[in-house]
Amino acid sequence: MSTHKSVAKSAGLISLATLVSRILGFIRDIVIARLFGVYIYAQAFVIAFRIPNLFRDLVGEGAANAAFVPVFSEYHVKHTKEEFWELANVVLNILLVVLMTITVLGIVFSPVIVRMIAPGFIASPEKLEATIRLNRIIFPYFLLISLAAYSMGVLNSLKHFAIPAFAPCFLNISIIVFALLFGEGIKGLALGVLVGGLLQLAVQIPVLYKKGFRFKFTRRFKHPGAITIGKLMLPRVVSSSIYQLNNFADSIFGSLAFIVGEGGVAVLYFSYRLIQFPIGIFSNALSQAILPTFSIQALEDTHHNLKKSLSWGLRATFFVMLPSSVAFIVLAKPLISALFGGGRFDAYSTSTTAGALAYYSIGLVAYGGIKILQSCFFALKDTVTPTKTSALSLVLNVIFCLALMFPMKIAGLALATSLSGSITFIVLFNILYKRLKDFNVKEVRASFVKIFLASLGMGLVCYFAAQLSLNKYLGLCVSLAAGFISYIAFCFIFRVHEMRELLDWALNRNRA
Repeated sequence: MSTHKSVAKSAGLISLATLVSRILGFIRDIVIARLFGVYIYAQAFVIAFRIPNLFRDLVGEGAANAAFVPVFSEYHVKHTKEEFWELANVVLNILLVVLMTITVLGIVFSPVIVRMIAPGFIASPEKLEATIRLNRIIFPYFLLISLAAYSMGVLNSLKHFAIPAFAPCFLNISIIVFALLFGEGIKGLALGVLVGGLLQLAVQIPVLYKKGFRFKFTRRFKHPGAITIGKLMLPRVVSSSIYQLNNFADSIFGSLAFIVGEGGVAVLYFSYRLIQFPIGIFSNALSQAILPTFSIQALEDTHHNLKKSLSWGLRATFFVMLPSSVAFIVLAKPLISALFGGGRFDAYSTSTTAGALAYYSIGLVAYGGIKILQSCFFALKDTVTPTKTSALSLVLNVIFCLALMFPMKIAGLALATSLSGSITFIVLFNILYKRLKDFNVKEVRASFVKIFLASLGMGLVCYFAAQLSLNKYLGLCVSLAAGFISYIAFCFIFRVHEMRELLDWALNRNRA
């Protein structure tokens, strides 16, 4: 249990930082939504910003989670400090070569990339030109954010989470400030992204230096640890590519305005940003904090502690994600109206975004659970299995998109993502169950049922609270407050063990 408390403490710190970042992110999105609605410049920003983020996930944060942290954690435990920092330097030198090459190529080939990612933009020369220009300006963000992700990987392997967790806040602050300064032009968005990426890297450098890191230029690219990282990264890069293709499938189909309606790309962006709120605050934080623990426990022969941690991680995920999913479904329209409504974000923008949010929410539990399961696979140094399931998810998503976008428009694309994600979670869960030969699955299933019933009860309370004749801001606050209080009450009624664990942990922490 002490291990779980350590993970929970780290996850709590990351969650706090992520909460601050997500709140700032919402303010950023509100500014963008009210300045641009779901129309030309909003769509241009979504695509232009998504492209460097694709490459960031491939060799940046994705690599840090899948390869850097497990290997660096092992070196930190089994080797000397000098060997640890030597490996860190070799990996950084390799990254610099790769990142700079991709950045230059990305700028040069922006016209080709944009046409591939958003083929529907070709029908609108103004939209296409704005997206290409914006993408070229902000592509160096990829280099900056990938180096920031490398720094995060090193610090997380040393179990230092605070500064890397708070670093993304600077990106959101920067975009907000520059967008407001420059108004309805894309120049402010571009400068905000670049300055924000630089700040995310800069705040971590002093901590790395304090921990003992000293940059050394070296031509030595061969190192046993670097080779291990490379072997782990290769399947992860393929897996991340498939995952990003999944996201870009939504962008590709969403750009086809003549089928799904105007503003599809921006609609999907704003709705999925809300879905990312509980994922970022809780699931990402928990999977990031639990990965070093998984990595150490995976070295044990019996995997007894690994199984206990995995069971706890899944149950904790259900405890947060299930009520979040129900709340998003019930309160989709009030949420979108209160957060984004106003300025150029009109009634059409509100109704289409709310519909997409409701259907995205169906897969929220699966999105969070996949992150925990993938962390366990990464700790077992298996990046191949998540790659295969990601490929399955991509195929399913494309099939569902093609089947649903004609009758359901934008909402069909969101539902397709939820269905493919849910199937992926079930497949990963069953594979890990067979490999570890059970990890308290009965307890996990019983927990799911109890939390689901408590969430349904909460959903009914939210629904009736939303019917009160109040203005949209007060009505939303009342509905959320009623939902939160009723969820706690229903957890006691249905004897949700995770609720009691949380209370016990909080009380013991306060006494300590």
